[in-house]
Amino acid sequence: MTSISIVGGGMVGASLALALQAGARDAGWQINLIEAQPPKAGGYQPSYDARSTALSQGSCRLFEQLGIWKRLSERVEPIAHIHVSDQGHPGITRLAARDEGVPALGYVVDNTWLGEVLLQALDTSVVQWLAPMQVTAAQPRAGGYQLTLNAAEGEQTLETDLLVVADGGRSGLLDSLGVHRHQRRYGQTAIIANITSSKGHQGVAYERFTPNGPLALLPLSDQRSALVWTLPEDQANDVLALADNEFLQQLQQAFGYRLGGLIRVGERHAYPLSLIEAAEQVRPHLVVLGNAAHSLHPIAGQGFNLSLRDTLALAEHLLAAADQRKNPGDLSLLQSYWQQQQGDQQLTVAFSDRLTRLFSNRQPLLTAGRNLGLLGLDLLPPVKHLLARQAMGLKA
Repeated sequence: MTSISIVGGGMVGASLALALQAGARDAGWQINLIEAQPPKAGGYQPSYDARSTALSQGSCRLFEQLGIWKRLSERVEPIAHIHVSDQGHPGITRLAARDEGVPALGYVVDNTWLGEVLLQALDTSVVQWLAPMQVTAAQPRAGGYQLTLNAAEGEQTLETDLLVVADGGRSGLLDSLGVHRHQRRYGQTAIIANITSSKGHQGVAYERFTPNGPLALLPLSDQRSALVWTLPEDQANDVLALADNEFLQQLQQAFGYRLGGLIRVGERHAYPLSLIEAAEQVRPHLVVLGNAAHSLHPIAGQGFNLSLRDTLALAEHLLAAADQRKNPGDLSLLQSYWQQQQGDQQLTVAFSDRLTRLFSNRQPLLTAGRNLGLLGLDLLPPVKHLLARQAMGLKA
């Protein structure tokens, strides 16, 4: 039986399994979803501290294609406006869903809820969950890979026609396969937390550029806001260790009072930031997907949305192979997928990286130039429209 093994059962891996399952059922393929953590169907519990993801308008349309948007939308928060500013300078740009002719510029969803909806949509007669389980080795074989799996009951092996590595930006499996990754360290750390403010968010996502790095507050359910606060590495640990009231005071000073007073902060987490890109994304019988392929700075919320576009494009190519009775690991097929996505990846990575470097630079001339740029965007609707389309993951 033809099989596809996806290492990593998170949002990207589960999305690929869902996109493939109908075609795999018709073709008689088996999908193996290999994950270190066991699935928790029916385990969603709302939490103040839940991590979240910003979904672009384009991603929402892709989830519609997968048949889960109606269910997913029960617990998402729409972004009606985006407000971009530079601390201490007059440059401001505002984007509005109404101006772009869409119901929302995007949506923010709790990761646990997205995972729950994806999990419930999977057909276990086609998608076999192998969890908790880890891939300790992958050896190329004629026509595919042989995987060595480590589970509670002991070691076992699995033959697969296509191996999809989607286990995150610090993939040990890619290291063992000799897939080199280019890394550019930003010298920054992102502090992630949920915030409550006295005025509530009113559907506005804020991107605030400060001398220490960008700061984003995204609308969440129950009038919470999801904070992504980027700081130099040497400052982040000190800020992370502050008592809640001191943390909120420093955040208030950096952000301002557009949300009123900041009155509550939840659990805080810190992540060092780098741009990471895999030197290879396809080999015979191998695809690298998601953060394992490209891990971006969170400044523009593009990482998961780009990965989802890659995922659906890969699924289209694999389903075409199923219709033609081709092996899903055929190199020409995988190269066709990569060539299709290369332009989108390069554009999105460049957009995120250049924005990061531009707005993390303290040189006076660059500061003046970017503020003129923000002012100009607000005065030039056609240019602002192009920026909005890029942020929404839609073609201009």
